[in-house]
Amino acid sequence: MYPYKTALNIIKTFEGFNEKAYSDPESGGEPYTIGHGTQFYPDGTAVKQGHMCTKKKALEYVLKDINLIAHEIKALNLGLYPSALEALISFVHSIGWEAFLYSEIIDQLDRNDYKAVTESINQWVFDKDHQVIGGLLDRRRQEVRLFLQDIEINAWPSDMVLLKAFRNYSAAPHQVRAIRELESAVSPYVLSEFANAFCVTDTIAEMEDEELRDIFSSWS
Repeated sequence: MYPYKTALNIIKTFEGFNEKAYSDPESGGEPYTIGHGTQFYPDGTAVKQGHMCTKKKALEYVLKDINLIAHEIKALNLGLYPSALEALISFVHSIGWEAFLYSEIIDQLDRNDYKAVTESINQWVFDKDHQVIGGLLDRRRQEVRLFLQDIEINAWPSDMVLLKAFRNYSAAPHQVRAIRELESAVSPYVLSEFANAFCVTDTIAEMEDEELRDIFSSWS
């Protein structure tokens, strides 16, 4: 079984598939991207204008990208849970390795400051004009949710009100009243998103991809 299928699913969802190389939206030229967000082929050469690829090749390219990113993150010895590693694989694939290295996230991980890590990840949602991109906002939410999936809530160094409330909940009448008042005040859309995130352990469907298994097994 491929070990990074959740990261792969997030990447494929938000990158889509492009059979023809397209230019960087900010530069109008290089770097060019093809397939599921690939900018460099497995041999290290850059994707160029006019290049084409099939869906099978695109999958092969992105799997190589993911495995390279995973190897580089593991070399940092950050002691990550598997879910946190997958979240960072998707994040690094999105922003680039150099941007990740020069961010504060590695230092925050060394301090086990998970709240700061999620805040840093959530900053990467803007275009060159500092406008929020909806797709990036959605992607960061999924990456943060995945990052926190296996982290013990009691280890979270945070003073957030809701986390304290969850820890101390005992179904006392005053607590129930407070929750009812909060629920009535929260937007139904926000509430439904919270319910889905809090109640569903795996919000990303299992992927059974014959081509993926064939490619991965060929590397074994």
